[in-house]
Amino acid sequence: MSTLVRLVNANPTLLPARWQMTVSLGSHIVLSCFGVAFPVMIWVVHGRGINNNNSNNNDNDVWLGLAKRWSKVAAVLFAIGAVSGTILSFEMGLLWPRFMRRFGDVIGLPFALEGIAFFIEAIFLGIYLYGWGRLPPRRHRAMLVPIGVSGLVGTFCILSVNAWMNNPTGFRVVDGNVTDVQPIAAMLNRGVWLQFLHMWIATFMVVGFVVASVYAEGIRRGRDGVHHRAGFLVPFAFASVAACIQPITGHLAGLRLATAQPSKLAAMELATRPETRAPLVIGGVLVNGRVRYAIRIPVLGSLVARSNPNARLPGLSQFSDDARPNDQLATTVHWSFQLMITCGFALLGLGAAFWWARRRGRDLLSSAWFLRLAVIAGPLAIAALELGWITTEVGRQPWIAYRVMRISDAVVQHNSVWVTFIVLSTVYAAMGVGALVVLRSMARRWREGDEIDLPTPYSPTSYSPTSNPPTSNSPTSSSPTSSVRI
Repeated sequence: MSTLVRLVNANPTLLPARWQMTVSLGSHIVLSCFGVAFPVMIWVVHGRGINNNNSNNNDNDVWLGLAKRWSKVAAVLFAIGAVSGTILSFEMGLLWPRFMRRFGDVIGLPFALEGIAFFIEAIFLGIYLYGWGRLPPRRHRAMLVPIGVSGLVGTFCILSVNAWMNNPTGFRVVDGNVTDVQPIAAMLNRGVWLQFLHMWIATFMVVGFVVASVYAEGIRRGRDGVHHRAGFLVPFAFASVAACIQPITGHLAGLRLATAQPSKLAAMELATRPETRAPLVIGGVLVNGRVRYAIRIPVLGSLVARSNPNARLPGLSQFSDDARPNDQLATTVHWSFQLMITCGFALLGLGAAFWWARRRGRDLLSSAWFLRLAVIAGPLAIAALELGWITTEVGRQPWIAYRVMRISDAVVQHNSVWVTFIVLSTVYAAMGVGALVVLRSMARRWREGDEIDLPTPYSPTSYSPTSNPPTSNSPTSSSPTSSVRI
């Protein structure tokens, strides 16, 4: 606490600037996941609806109904994400003007490309929403491809900036001036591919488990129909596969830290001194340079962090105090890292248990305890994502660009930061409450069958999740242009 007080007294704008970026980034990163992974899931259910050769149109209605509902949810989240993303982009210049003034030419290209990708995503999302009943089925579904690709490109561009902050390259400093700028080299820095891959897979975990948790709650409340089961299975399948791959990409990314960012690795492992055959430190806090209240497992630290039981781990003591995270920040990084791993393996275990049971003919969707765990999986996936970013960002401290510029040298020097922090937090809270109210209202109307859409030649007919399948003599199965109720 004394270290924090000294830090605030020395630079009173640093703390509110950090918190403002925390609120902005922590909110926007969850919304951005839906722009990357959700179009892929919509593409799958939409394709199932138009490719399913079933004489009973009710099955097709279920899949197309999911596609239409999910696309409307995606539109709401996209609108909020557009606001939060715009705020975040302006904050880079408002909160860290010295950083942008010095390195804006180096990292400006990915910001420009991300803006182009954003507009492409918005255009095709509008076409897709408007295209129900106006475009041929396969052409309509194809509109999801540029939505997903532009979301992917935009994510890569933003992550390339963050990866550059962890691996600065593509420039030279001559007499204190940044020269010989190579924007492509900066964007395609050494750390970008693994960091992008790790985040890309994380988007499917977050979206998959969050969407599945919504339908798990519906099944738990008695709405156990084909609609809710389909709505659960597709995103849960994506999330389960992503949860299996994520530990591999995370481990590969972690292997780089011993040479790329040894101080971050030392904080993650809470290693106070360099050590060969280092123990795995579980829990604990760092107080005056000493680890207390921790469990140590011999040799396992080197094996887990370096894939070699005889490997040497860096220690915080080998770095000067102004070149590594302090005791409080190192403890934060350590706990965030270990909680992230705990959440990730818990989600992996949940997915493995479900598919193993399904293979053996057991229906866990009829199990109360599994449904409760599936509901919790959504918030747990978001927690894992946030904890991962805390590990990445706090572990780089005190650098805004690793070993190139300190965060204290980049922050704005104006006392109004506290005001902007309060205003921004209020705006984000209002947007969150507004989104929740809108989505809950949409869900309630859908459950009641109150949905008005133009007639569509191939879209869902008068279907509701609780209704009986239409017979061959019913008007809904015989009229291809009947009113849509999904």
